[in-house]
Amino acid sequence: MAKEDGDAAERSPYLSHAIAGAFRDATERRLFQMVTSSPVPQHLAIIMDGNRRFARGNGLLIHDGHVQGKEKLEELLNWCLEVGVRVLTVYALSTENLGRPPEELDPLMELFAESFRRIAVDERVHKNRIQVRAFGNLALLPEFVREAIATAENATSSYRDYHYNVAIAYGGREEIVRAIRHLASEVRAGRLEPEAIGPETVSKEMYTADLPDPDLIFRTSGEERISNFLLWQSAYAELYFADVLWPGLTKVDFLRALRAFQDRQRRYGG
Repeated sequence: MAKEDGDAAERSPYLSHAIAGAFRDATERRLFQMVTSSPVPQHLAIIMDGNRRFARGNGLLIHDGHVQGKEKLEELLNWCLEVGVRVLTVYALSTENLGRPPEELDPLMELFAESFRRIAVDERVHKNRIQVRAFGNLALLPEFVREAIATAENATSSYRDYHYNVAIAYGGREEIVRAIRHLASEVRAGRLEPEAIGPETVSKEMYTADLPDPDLIFRTSGEERISNFLLWQSAYAELYFADVLWPGLTKVDFLRALRAFQDRQRRYGG
């Protein structure tokens, strides 16, 4: 009897793990059915926050956290295709992040370049006709990263079924300043009357000029701010904050964010 009790004790962690896995799978199936039975966000924007904290919390090198964050982004792209999100914009690197130490930034740049080169030949991208673009102050990036970006953009430039945008060396205020400078130059040159400048005029100067504004901005890590991301475009976006670090995001977390969006009654102007 004692031996049987010991065997049961040894099996219990595995049994508990199996039960938890079955519950998670059932939850995922239920959420997926609910999400796909209602309209999903046309444009989903994600602030991928928490790679470094995830690494520190799991005894990993910072670069390992970034690698796992990149792998999570690969999963996210699949999830968006499954539910029918047509436009995905991810915040990969802010202009402020460029001030990080070279020992972190240099391997990260290599990771970006590798990711853009890989997505240029990704079967999912060409099968689903996904246009890949990067936006931000790309001149601040190393030449080899810019070359990798150009490879991905050129390989997908004719696609319009889905859009995958990577905000890199990006800042929302800088984007607005860039727009103001261009409009000011147009006024000075006599090609534009100041009175003709309105919200639509400014929107056409944004990096996302040919895309709908984001319906949902989703941030991981538990932080509740948008950190200079799509400031102009987010005027009427719904916001969702998840208390999970980016590499630890699960499909259930993703589906819950979409379901929360679907449960809201969107209002414009108040």
